[in-house]
Amino acid sequence: MLTTSEATEAIHTAVPNFGTEHVDIQYASGRTLRQSVRAERDQPPFDRVTMDGIALQHSAVTSGAQRFKIQGRQHAGEAPQTLQASDACIEIMTGAVLPANTDCIVPIERVSVAQGVATIVAEYTPEPRHFIHAQGSDHPLGHEILSSGHLLRSVDVAVLASCGLTTVEVNQQPSVQVISTGDELVAAGKDIASYQIRLSNSPSMIAMLAAHGFDGAKHEHILDDRALLHERLKRHLEKTSVLILSGGVSMGKADYVPAILAKLGVQKVFHRISQRPGKPMWFGIGPEGQAVFALPGNPVSALVCCRQYVIPALAHASGLLAAREEWAILTEDYAFKPALTCFLPVSIRSNAQGQLCATPVTTNTSGDFAALSRTDGYLELPQELNNFPAATVWSLQRWS
Repeated sequence: MLTTSEATEAIHTAVPNFGTEHVDIQYASGRTLRQSVRAERDQPPFDRVTMDGIALQHSAVTSGAQRFKIQGRQHAGEAPQTLQASDACIEIMTGAVLPANTDCIVPIERVSVAQGVATIVAEYTPEPRHFIHAQGSDHPLGHEILSSGHLLRSVDVAVLASCGLTTVEVNQQPSVQVISTGDELVAAGKDIASYQIRLSNSPSMIAMLAAHGFDGAKHEHILDDRALLHERLKRHLEKTSVLILSGGVSMGKADYVPAILAKLGVQKVFHRISQRPGKPMWFGIGPEGQAVFALPGNPVSALVCCRQYVIPALAHASGLLAAREEWAILTEDYAFKPALTCFLPVSIRSNAQGQLCATPVTTNTSGDFAALSRTDGYLELPQELNNFPAATVWSLQRWS
């Protein structure tokens, strides 16, 4: 069996890049940037006034002047005026260009105006360059603001627009097909017998994919029938770049998935990982480079494998830079005897010291998916150890 790190490396090496496309910037949030974004000009592109008030020469204030004739008024979006005399000022609005021959802004709250004259109140001492957002102080012309591999968010769309972009190159979304296998599964809304169970893995995995930026995944439930599985998997491999199966990969007599995938030309990369839950996971690459993830059918196992391997693989193939690692403090002693990596479901809280604390949440076997609703993610506990004392720190993965 591969270790968890070996499995991750094998998947990332095998899954091909999904390619790129150009989208309107207003639809770019949640996608991976695949180009460099550089400043179209200095930002701000001029000395920008940040306070309503008057613009004047600071040297006039230091010479003792308190009263200034109002030469004119300048609004945001207007070409800059030029101050004509040191005993004059220009009324200025927030966002306007700093008028030529001025270097000081006095806020409107510190000024009284009467008969065309602005008087600075006695208790206020103006400072040079105060309330002026200097040209190029954010970044200069040509500066790289966003680099390839950045996950675009709504706040980044403002940056794209400020750089004069109407479209941007991003990762091409993979076509994802999620398949549930098993005679025992019945979808919500349909009549169910006492010996059957509700189909839950696929809806939750599709939701998890969407939460990580991979929306639009489709779903099909296929019964445990060799001929039917062969026909449907063949069809999906022809139309899909990523295939995620749930169930049919263990050692049971009805676990047909690995053999059928082999007949369809899907090359096995590995089967089984030294971990719990999710040990039976299977992964392979199709004849056209399709990534095929065959996950265990037990709900906790399926969700852990989807979060631990599928989501990072899709992000990597999309060109996304590696996510920043997150760590949490175990709040109580925990023991795990098998020589396997343990993915321990936990609830997360921060303490008064600002530390992230993880409390184990017991699941009643890997079928107890309801318990996961009380968790925020899981800790990855290494297989080399059996005892994990309280106050020790371990790698954390959140569900979303």
